[in-house]
Amino acid sequence: MLKSVIYTYLNPKIALMGAGCVKDIGKYAKELGGTKALVVSGKSSHGQDLAEDIQKILEAAGLEVAIFAGTDPNPTDTSVMDGAEVYKNEKCDIIVAVGGGSPMDCAKAIGIVAKNGGEINDFEGVGKVTMGIPPLITVNTTAGTASEMTSFTIITDTTRRIKMAIVDSRITPDVAVNDPELMVSMPPSLTAATGMDALTHAVEAYVSTMATPTTDAAAIKSIELIAKYLPEAVAHGEDVKIRDMMAHAEYLAGIAFNNASLGYVHSMAHQLGGFYDLPHGVCNAILLPYVEAYNKQVVPERFADIAKAMGENIEGLSPEEAADKAIEAIKNLASKIGIPSGLRELGAREEDFKLLAENAMQDVCRLTNPRELSKEDIIEIYRRAM
Repeated sequence: MLKSVIYTYLNPKIALMGAGCVKDIGKYAKELGGTKALVVSGKSSHGQDLAEDIQKILEAAGLEVAIFAGTDPNPTDTSVMDGAEVYKNEKCDIIVAVGGGSPMDCAKAIGIVAKNGGEINDFEGVGKVTMGIPPLITVNTTAGTASEMTSFTIITDTTRRIKMAIVDSRITPDVAVNDPELMVSMPPSLTAATGMDALTHAVEAYVSTMATPTTDAAAIKSIELIAKYLPEAVAHGEDVKIRDMMAHAEYLAGIAFNNASLGYVHSMAHQLGGFYDLPHGVCNAILLPYVEAYNKQVVPERFADIAKAMGENIEGLSPEEAADKAIEAIKNLASKIGIPSGLRELGAREEDFKLLAENAMQDVCRLTNPRELSKEDIIEIYRRAM
């Protein structure tokens, strides 16, 4: 008799998509009981401009607003604690994040501390956010991280120089907003990096040990859309329709990995980002084909599906041969859109690989990788990716 398995699928209560949808956030903020919002954005001038735009929408709906434009590109424990202090001092009762994955991760973490107390470092791991977070609306301006809709937040521990993964159903945003009109100003390099981040989410979710027919459907459709539209988004970022398709692609990838989790690409990329303060999407993009070259040996049929989704002709090929096509397609896409060719270009050093590998083996994302990797395997992957 088959053992019964129960699956839990986590997604935001509401997802808004399409040109102009950001204008509705005031209505939803009020429905969530918000009276004073903390708007969380990045430190850049663009991030501050976005925060001011969101402030106007919220104020027009009758809410008071405080702004925390203090998110680092890789959000840190110190910036989280600073933001939580602003939330408390300003007597806010709802959080609205705007930007890419960094402000949204920071906003989730601010919410954790605001509701639960303590230090953000206390919540590293799975299922430790017992008190939940305040109401949260996430306004996404990139098509990559899917942080606007997931139960993950990744925060850099500045003392240990590692990225902490905090995973809990209680930090899933209430309202996720993907307005393609907010994405047209993304430069080509950021478009490429975030798009490859989304591809990594979809691929890792598809080969995850927790994959289900539901996550498979989302992952494969995401891969199809990314293969078709990411080069176009890099070349023609002003096209709202193309941006809309990439928004759907990254959201589908989010559905997939939010429920099937990830693998060693993210476990290893988190260490590079935390140790060297490197861009997450670029680290994922460089590592993806090298990690999956290991994984394809145990689930070649899954990679055959990925190859087909990326437009490769696999007719007449064995699963192993088709899997090789998938790895090559990933490399070719990354090269076509201008991703750096290796970790050496980012400043990675071989003498650090032992420590990075040891930390990667502690990262929660590794748990659903289809193949267990040894420390020596991880070090070798870092070397091959140089």
